[in-house]
Order: sequence, then structure tokens, then C-alpha cells
Amino acid sequence: MPTMNPPQPSEYPAFCKPYIATVSADVWAEFRQQEITFSTFISQIPKEKENYAYAAEKWTVKEVIGHLLDTERIMAYRALRFARNDQQELAGFEENEYVANSNYAARSLQSLAEEFVAIRTSNLFLFSQFTEQEWSRMGQANQNTVSVRALLFILVGHINHHQKVLQERYLAS
Repeated sequence: MPTMNPPQPSEYPAFCKPYIATVSADVWAEFRQQEITFSTFISQIPKEKENYAYAAEKWTVKEVIGHLLDTERIMAYRALRFARNDQQELAGFEENEYVANSNYAARSLQSLAEEFVAIRTSNLFLFSQFTEQEWSRMGQANQNTVSVRALLFILVGHINHHQKVLQERYLAS
């Protein structure tokens, strides 16, 4: 894939800036590597930590991973719609409601890791076929303007952010 510059602030909502700031200079390499590194990270979480939440009202480890699966799907869907020049404004999603209405707590970490690999593999195919014109297209989601290119950076940065949270707040000794 060609080198891709980070998106400009006008291409994404301000709340996504911390995610994008974590992405390396080679977003494509990082996007591909996460398929392996993040699924391996999930698989190495100790069983006694899988239902752990570091504070009241916080998600468990499995719920955080489930949130990442949901977000991966939603952002890819947005990227597809915007790449195809769909001008319909897309609704947002309430992440806490998604987690509350999921069955991630009943799933194994291994199944969550396998699902991440399946979703990311699919997204690698999706994102790799976009043209330069499609990368620059913009759309509206949750009353925010975002480019297809920014969605790639957001996906990578979102994994980086939550993996760090898992390491520091859930898995630290």
C-alpha cells in the first residue's frame, strides 16, 4: 500500500485526536500487524482477569474487547458507505448500550481473539481496495464529518488506546 499521511484535523472529530496521535508513521503496517499482535495480546490475558473490571461501573476485560469488535465493524461500515460516496448522514452508536446488550461476558477470550482476526482480515480487504479518490471522501456520522482515511487511522488508534488501558488499568500487577 502507498504511504498515507495522517488525516488533517478537519477530517475527523476532535475527540478522535488522541487515537490518531498513537498511530505510527506507517499506518498500513500497523493496521496489518494489529491483526496478529492484538489477537496474541488477547490470547495471553490470564483467565482470572477476563471478567475483571478495575472499578465499579467500568467494563470487564471481555467487554472492552467486545467494544473493540463492535467499533471495528461500525467504523468499517462507515468507511464503505463514505468511500462509495453515500451522502446519507449516519447515526452514532451508544457504546455503553452496545456492551450492556451484548453477550461478551459469556464468551471465551479465545473466541474474541478469533473474531478480531476475522473482522480485521475482512477490513484489510476492504480498506486495501480503496482508490485515492475514495480515501479522501468525507461523510457525516453522529453529526461529525469524517474522511475514509481518518477512519483507518481511528481504527488503528482505537486499538492502541484500549490495549494501553487494558495493560495499565486491568492487567498491571
